[in-house]
Formats: sequence, C-alpha cells, structure tokens
Amino acid sequence: MTGMKKVSILALALLLVVSSTFAQGTKEASAAAGQVELTVLNYIDMSEPNSANEVAMVWDKFSAENPDIKVVREDLFNEPFHQKTEAYVASGQLPDVLYMWPSGRSSSLHTTKSVKDLMPFLEKDGLVDSYNPATLVPQFAGFLGELPNGITTTHMLYVNTKVLRENGLSMPKSYAEMKAMVAPLKAKGIDLIAMDNMDAWVMQSCLFSMVVGRFGGTDWYPRLEAGKINFNDAWFINSLSLIGDMYASEMIKRNSLTSPYGSSRGRFASGKAAFYIDGDWSTAAFQTDITTGQALISRNAQASDFEMIVLPAIPGEVISNSNSGVVGTGFGMSANLASGSAKEAAAWRLIKFLQGEYVQTYRLSTGASFPSNLNVDVAKVVKEANLEPFVAKRAAYYEKYNTITPVIDGVLAGDVYNVINTGLQEIGLGKKTPVQVGQDVQKAWETWKANK
Repeated sequence: MTGMKKVSILALALLLVVSSTFAQGTKEASAAAGQVELTVLNYIDMSEPNSANEVAMVWDKFSAENPDIKVVREDLFNEPFHQKTEAYVASGQLPDVLYMWPSGRSSSLHTTKSVKDLMPFLEKDGLVDSYNPATLVPQFAGFLGELPNGITTTHMLYVNTKVLRENGLSMPKSYAEMKAMVAPLKAKGIDLIAMDNMDAWVMQSCLFSMVVGRFGGTDWYPRLEAGKINFNDAWFINSLSLIGDMYASEMIKRNSLTSPYGSSRGRFASGKAAFYIDGDWSTAAFQTDITTGQALISRNAQASDFEMIVLPAIPGEVISNSNSGVVGTGFGMSANLASGSAKEAAAWRLIKFLQGEYVQTYRLSTGASFPSNLNVDVAKVVKEANLEPFVAKRAAYYEKYNTITPVIDGVLAGDVYNVINTGLQEIGLGKKTPVQVGQDVQKAWETWKANK
C-alpha cells in the first residue's frame, strides 16, 4: 500500500467518524427539542422562476405548521438528482421522503421496493376519493410508490403567434405547412423550432414519444409486449424518419444537440424562434417570478402573442392531435421507516401536505403542475386569483388534446429506452439511419426480454 493510499484511507476514516459524530449530535439535538428529523431528497431547479419562493411558500410553511418535525432537505436537479438517487438505491440508505417518477428514471426505486406502497396510507386516512383516479393506478412495480401531483403531458408545442403574424404566416394545420415556414423565417434570421436536445431524454420524451403514438396508436405498447409488432416495423421506423427529416430540413437545427435543457426558452420568448418544444411543466418557466416580479413572457403577451398546441397532422399518422402523457411526479416514502413509527407518521404527514390542497393550489398558480387533488377547483382558482393567461391556456390545452399515448421511458426499461435516446441523437448527428437505430432498439428489446 502506498503512502498516498494510507493517507486517503485515514482521511476517509476520519471523515466518517466526524460525519457520524455530527449526525449523532444532530439527532440528539432534534430529540432534545422533541422533534422527529426527516431527510428529504427534493427535485428543484433553483434557476427557475418562483423556485426560491417555493421554498418559502411550501417547505418553510410546513416547518412552521409542524414544529415537531425537522426537515433536512437536499435540493438537486436534472442528472445530479438522478445520479444521487441511484447512489442511494445502491447503498440501501434512502432519505426518508424523496421526489419520484412513476416509472422511467425512478424504476429502480419501484423494482427494488425501496419505497412503501402509499395506498394503505390513503385508505386509512379516507383520502382515496380526494385524488384523480387516474393518478392512483399501480405504478411501475405494481404498487403506488409515489403520490402524484397530476397527469403530465410530455409534449407541448408553444407558438409565438406574434412572430407568425409579423411574417405573414398563420397557425399550421399540417406538418407540411409547418415545414414550409423554415425558408421564410430563416431569411429573417428566425429559427422555426427552438429545442434543447443536449440531454438525451428531451427529444425522446418531449417529441418522439408523441410521434410514436401518432404512428403506433394508443395501444402500441401492449401490442409490442404481445409480440404483434416490433421496432423494425414501419410504425417505429417512420417515427424515427420523421425526426431525421426535422433535423435535415432544419425544422429543428442540429446545434440543438449542444443546447442544455431550458437554455433556448429566452430566445423563443424574445421572438428568435416561432415555436418551442418542451413538456407541459415548462409553462412555469415563462410566468412571473413572484419574488422578482420578472417574467420571460408578460401577462399581456401571454394573452395575445402565444398559444399552446401539439404538433399538427403528420403524414401517415393513425391517430390525430394526440399527445404523450404519464402520471406525474410526486413524493415517496423510504421502505426503511419502521411501520407504526413516529418517523413514518411524520413522513406521511409531509407527503400529504406536499400533495394537499394548499400546495397544489400554489403550484397551479405558478404553473409548476396541474392538480391531482380534486379539492382544487381549477376554474375557480384561475378566476379568483386572477392567474396569468398561461394557466387558463394550459387548462384549455388539456381539454383539447386529450388522446394520450405512452411516454417511451414510462413503459420501456432503461436498457431499451437509453438505446432509443442515443439513437435519436445519432440520427440528429447523421451518424445512423432510422433503420439502423430500429435494429439497435429491437436487439436491446430482445435482450432485455430474455434477461428479465
């Protein structure tokens, strides 16, 4: 063993002793104060509008109303969050409460049963009827691993109608009409579609899943699972080909593959792109930050210059005006908490609060999510609170585009959807053809089925 290794091991040992002593001291201080300490892994982008305000309006409020509970919160976002989650799963030492997806990036939490089934808690408190039934269906591993904040549609096509008007263009009714806008807009230095595709999940979740639904129908996944179709068939190859055409025609520029998630919202808001593609959650990014009073899109502009639609009719689609969607994110509880313990009761009290009427009403007002809690009267809240036009437009969007097809990373295992994510980027870079990517995905699917 080298001297350096000895020093490193000694330093690690000392760190563990110090950390253990610190943790013990924290627990003793909490116990002395008569508090139950809860560790929480939270998902939040602190650069987003209202993020700082959400800490005050949600987390600080809970602490003020529950002085017997001490919340020790860890705030992370995007890949660092997912990497930390996987590290927790691997160690078997989860935070007491953690932000989760119903499948996809949280699949390991479900399949390892690292979290508890929340349905018995809802039933015990008589809260089952307080939530949209669609949000309480069994999740990835056959149980309710997280209490969702709503239903999420992963594709939203924002339209800057002012850009269209000023360039003599109108709302496109078909893919061909939209594609024909590239040339006149390019002549003015304006992009057709702004999108941030550096993170591989974005294209798959926010556009491709919807396209696959258009070509494959609402039941593409059950038919795939039953062996009636595969990834070498026309429904999937045509879906990949459409993405290839969007890159080749510059409907979506190839430089979007180097654009970090969320970075082009300002360009779209300021008229440097006619359209912007993201998930429904991104409405919050354009609305007013309550703390600063600033907004990417003002109230007046939201009302007059922007709309929310889905990609218009695609040649060869088997269903029209459909969208991709999945049960929303929410919070789960570590399976390590002893049943009937004070810590379990405290964790459930926090989860109930986070998905209760107060928090879901607040998150509706900022555009962060649309409520799963049926006690929130959306129309009433919009009117009485004089919410921004984007909130009302988002509600109308859900009513208009209500044919929902599966999100790829919501139904496929990571061993398969990661191949799709990579393949979409390879098509964008011109490194692989749709047929080659289809073959890669089919091989990954067959391997996964053989090993599951």
